[in-house]
Amino acid sequence: MSATDTSATMPAPDAAPRSPWGEVLHSLLRSGTFLTGLAIVLFWIGCALLGEHFVPYDPLANDIINALAPPSAEHWFGTDQLGRDVFSRVIVGSRDILTVAPLATILATVAGTALGLLIGYFRGIVDDIVSRVLEAFMAIPVVIIALLAIVALGTSKITVIVVIGLSFAPIIARTVRSAVLAERELDYVAAAKLRHEGALHTMFVEILPNVIPPILVETTVRLGYAIFAVATLSFMGFGIQPPSPDWGLSISSNYGMIGGGFWWTVLFDALAIASLVIGVNLVADGVHGAFND
Repeated sequence: MSATDTSATMPAPDAAPRSPWGEVLHSLLRSGTFLTGLAIVLFWIGCALLGEHFVPYDPLANDIINALAPPSAEHWFGTDQLGRDVFSRVIVGSRDILTVAPLATILATVAGTALGLLIGYFRGIVDDIVSRVLEAFMAIPVVIIALLAIVALGTSKITVIVVIGLSFAPIIARTVRSAVLAERELDYVAAAKLRHEGALHTMFVEILPNVIPPILVETTVRLGYAIFAVATLSFMGFGIQPPSPDWGLSISSNYGMIGGGFWWTVLFDALAIASLVIGVNLVADGVHGAFND
């Protein structure tokens, strides 16, 4: 048999096995849902970072002469009641919401993860007391929390971050608690106790890395809710303040114009919020699917 024939009959070597995180990444890159959502989110991130350098008009500049002009070649999305270019405001308005919502989600994730690890690991009376407190806190409407925070901190972006972060932390804590309750019964946790590892070491070094998947899934889901919450609080006057072109604030300032037929003053900001929330939710669905393949 020739060398050519021998090489042709030899089996190809097996591909190197992927790590668990490699499998997740591979699944994400093959997910149309994830990639579609990621494209939408990256578009708005690009607008937040670079939009002010490319918009045709200053989003804060008033032009009363051209107030409430309909969409045209000069003003693609029309102008609002102060003559400000709606297209420029929509593009630049992504900056505040994409700053506040992720920071609020990070705060919720950090606080919720710490609480979830605590009550899931110790169980017993710690679980009973903290879980009841979290349930009571979750029953308080976000608006009430916002009012209390405004009294304590004043109206600012920090207030919005704290309000949303504290509101979502109990939800993440419940997710982490459920995951920790399952993990703490496994052999590696028992081995850590036999080595006389401390509770903090066991929780944060042994258990935490193994509950990262549900934390990531819950975090991406909460980010979508946080974006909507930021817009809602701004609309109600509890969030981002003028003269910011924030989407929720712009809707609040112009929604009265709809009755007069000036629909463009509100529509494009509402579509921007909807598209960003949809994009984040698609990413969350993709992440959930990747971890459950």
